[in-house]
Amino acid sequence: MAQSATARTVRSQGPQASTFLGRRSVQKVLSRVLVYTMLLIGAAILMLPLAWLLSSSLKQSGRIFQVPPQWIPDPVVWGNYAEVWRMIPFGLYVRNTSLITAASIVGALASSSIVAFGFARLRFPGRDALFLILLATIMIPSQVTLIPTYVMFRIVGWLDSYYPLIVPAFFGGGAFNIFLLRQFFMKLPLELDDAARIDGCSTFGIFRRILLPQSRPALGVIAIFLFMGNWNDFLAPLIYLNSPDKYTLALGLNMFRGTQYTAWHLLMAASTMTAIPCMILYFLAQRYFIQGIVFTGIKG
Repeated sequence: MAQSATARTVRSQGPQASTFLGRRSVQKVLSRVLVYTMLLIGAAILMLPLAWLLSSSLKQSGRIFQVPPQWIPDPVVWGNYAEVWRMIPFGLYVRNTSLITAASIVGALASSSIVAFGFARLRFPGRDALFLILLATIMIPSQVTLIPTYVMFRIVGWLDSYYPLIVPAFFGGGAFNIFLLRQFFMKLPLELDDAARIDGCSTFGIFRRILLPQSRPALGVIAIFLFMGNWNDFLAPLIYLNSPDKYTLALGLNMFRGTQYTAWHLLMAASTMTAIPCMILYFLAQRYFIQGIVFTGIKG
């Protein structure tokens, strides 16, 4: 009916109205074409290093830096990946990194969600002051607390073990993660808590049965951030791990680069295999990532 009313209005106003509407539709189409073109150009620029990485991992050693650059390898050398697995214990590094990453994600999600629930739903003296102090810790660089933390782990005998890389995640989970979950919890209506209490649900039951199922987008965002941070972490494993059989992928790649600093095709192949899990996770969890960021920013 709206379209028919618009059509009647256009006919009643004559050819000038139809010309005006035609110009507006053309401008709208041109603006969309311009926006999409700029987005495609930006995406191509951002994908350029990844394309170069993948192309170089399939080349022979002497063809990586040739001029003009060869984007499509000829011949395609799939054996570079098998050569990496033969030269270094890549599977061992993947297992170690996966163990640290999975344990850290579980600990950080569990602890940060509990702390965020307390700041968002519970009322106690000094709550807002404590939350401001928590936010202030985000501005403290990790390098400031590096030496005291190292001394503490040395005293308890946790050096050359995975405990310094895993256990801290179970004590708060990070100030940013707490902030993100708190904002999401505050967006949920308080009537859900009241209804659950009328039905006899405890405080922890409200957290576990009501808020957590509603917070999957925010938990997904935090899980992605934690995975990326732990999977690619280099500094912490470098400080606390000494045994080669406990190395993560970042340390393994660094050691491989030190021994094979001229084998660029093998370094590119190893880097590609390291980056593949991050890319797969992002594409699979992209929906949760966007939902978590949008929903968390609705209410301050």
